Amino acid sequence: MAEPRERRKVAEIKKIVLGSGKVRYRTVIDVGYSPKTDPVSGEVIIDEATGNPVMKRNQLTITKDKRKEVEAEVDRIRGQKANGTLILPNEITVGQWLDLWLAKLAEDLEVTTINSYQTTLKPVRKKLSHIRLQELTEEQVEEFRDWMLTEGRVRPRNGQTGLSTTTVDMALGRLKEALNRAVTKRLVAINAAENVSIPRKARKAERKTKVEVPPWTPDEVRLFVAGILDERLYAPLLLGLMGLRPAEVCGLRWEDIDLEARTLSITITRTLMNNNEVVEKDTKSEAGDRDLPAPGPLVDALRKFRACQAREKLALGGDYVDSGYVTVDEVGQPLKIRHVRVEAYRLMAKLGLRRVRLYDARASCLTYLANNGVPDHILARWAGHANVKTTKKWYVKPDVEDLRAAAVTWEGLYGPSVREREM
Repeated sequence: MAEPRERRKVAEIKKIVLGSGKVRYRTVIDVGYSPKTDPVSGEVIIDEATGNPVMKRNQLTITKDKRKEVEAEVDRIRGQKANGTLILPNEITVGQWLDLWLAKLAEDLEVTTINSYQTTLKPVRKKLSHIRLQELTEEQVEEFRDWMLTEGRVRPRNGQTGLSTTTVDMALGRLKEALNRAVTKRLVAINAAENVSIPRKARKAERKTKVEVPPWTPDEVRLFVAGILDERLYAPLLLGLMGLRPAEVCGLRWEDIDLEARTLSITITRTLMNNNEVVEKDTKSEAGDRDLPAPGPLVDALRKFRACQAREKLALGGDYVDSGYVTVDEVGQPLKIRHVRVEAYRLMAKLGLRRVRLYDARASCLTYLANNGVPDHILARWAGHANVKTTKKWYVKPDVEDLRAAAVTWEGLYGPSVREREM
């Protein structure tokens, strides 16, 4: 039931007589608080003590031809404020909102995750950063999407100036997340990017020109393993072929390995941020923190590598860096993912094998395990995934030879009687 008019706090309404003699009615009401911006730079002012935006009091001036119209507008605004639908005018730009949004996310996300968000949002900042958040339209987001697809690449590759649909999808996805939060915070009424997606024609066109490099087949894996038996980094490369992520291989320490029990514990990763800064952190997810049995060939390789490091330490004496990591150079310094990747590519070239990403060793391993009957729950645990759907969607990639058994099975449907008649 509406509150009786006499009990409501009514804003003072002033009668204004214009120079022309026309009479108007005006009032000012408080409507809440919003982030304060610097009048010169336009940047959101942050409280140094708390790290939060400095808030300012907002007031709306309402001017109408009739007193009743002012009263009705005041009631409408107060009603929206009460039910949480009131959107206050503000000067925040898209770029400023991204800064505030990411700063809040950084309280809960790892530095590498925030860095990936920043990288993904670079095109957004380049084209939309200057636009006021409340003025951003769906048409502008569509133009931004088209620009990414046709001109967004900083350095053209193979004549291509546009970004891949995967990259564009990620940029649009992050923008939608940021704008959804702005809607929740009542900074904007709608998400201007909500219904913007990549046209089907663009996806089809990319599929026709994109060259996919499939993971190694089991035979290629065997050729690589046989060719690197005497290489110094044989054991770390074998860990990758066992399905560990490159960051897990580089983060593995000798204390995580029990050669007698033939087990290893994946608890730490050493990854690269911006391809140069090493970040050591926990595993990618809770499921990534796991214990795995070490296959016999891997145990032998690790024993051999530990003996190699013992000889190197003896030769260098006090100059040896006893870091405790498994994947180290000749002086004991932990190797970065980039170093291992370069060495792997060198060996691929030396052996005349197709050059594939180091990370794709996971796909070769998990596809082989799946094809050979490893149960789904074991497969997901081995990969460090909480859900086997992730494993199967991204890492199990059967090729035509993997499907050969299905063709043989189909022959049973074809029927022996038909085959006999053809003969």
